[in-house]
Amino acid sequence: MSRTYKATGINLKTQALGESDKIVTILTPEFGLVRAVAPGARKHNSSLGGRSGMFVVNELLIAKGRSLDKITQAQTLKTYPGLAKDLGKLAASQYLAEIVLCQALSEQPQEELYELFNEHLHRLEVLPSGNTSGVLAHLAHGVFHLLALAGLTPQVQICCLSGRPLTPDFTDPNWQVGFSTPAGGTVCLETWESLRTEREREMRENNKQYPMPHAPSAISNAQTVVVHRQEIPMISSRPGAMELALLQHLSQPEILHIDGASHRNWLSVEQILRQYTQYQLGRPIRSANLIDSYFAANHDAIV
Repeated sequence: MSRTYKATGINLKTQALGESDKIVTILTPEFGLVRAVAPGARKHNSSLGGRSGMFVVNELLIAKGRSLDKITQAQTLKTYPGLAKDLGKLAASQYLAEIVLCQALSEQPQEELYELFNEHLHRLEVLPSGNTSGVLAHLAHGVFHLLALAGLTPQVQICCLSGRPLTPDFTDPNWQVGFSTPAGGTVCLETWESLRTEREREMRENNKQYPMPHAPSAISNAQTVVVHRQEIPMISSRPGAMELALLQHLSQPEILHIDGASHRNWLSVEQILRQYTQYQLGRPIRSANLIDSYFAANHDAIV
């Protein structure tokens, strides 16, 4: 007889199985990620139908199986109905769920991740409907917190090249800073430009010293010079003063109510965090397509 265990969990992903079943991926504080079959969940009168929906928190009794566990009982503890009533909130929630799915581990306690995810779902749900800038702000806040929990937050306080602190200059409307996804954070553009100019000068001098070789030995020597030269980090984006200020304060809850931050500012911050998160996870965030279509359309309507 299969062994059974109890768990509390929130549904992160569902997929059809056979004619009437579902496979539900559940985040539990006790056992981490659990994939279990909800038998008959797609039937009209199934007691597991609503309980196997997205973002439903259940108290579960699960039977251990050879390949997949099976949900034998489920008692709903909490739902987030407000998310399904607002497309922007739902897209942001799915976005966060994708990151959680990448970070969560199986057969290991995930209490902090479980609590953090539920906290941000609650924050999204209680937002006034139609508050697109607020949804973007909460999404960026949630992504930053998930990265922090995994120890993957980008460096936004200092320049990754020089180590010097970066302070947004609001007096200059054209002020910008660089953000390098491969380098892991912000880059002073003056330092980056100086390094690039110096590197170009070195290359010109090396080309004079080592002209285009013809002999195999000369080719080998020339290649050695190129291989050992340090690469200049690629600049992924160039946020302005407000975007940098938002990035530098994303760990603080009051950032959600900062004065002067526009819809466009939050769109820019989300794009920066998205590129960085996808780079760290090694995979695209598919829900980001819905973010692009929905929030870009709303931005055009506001403008």
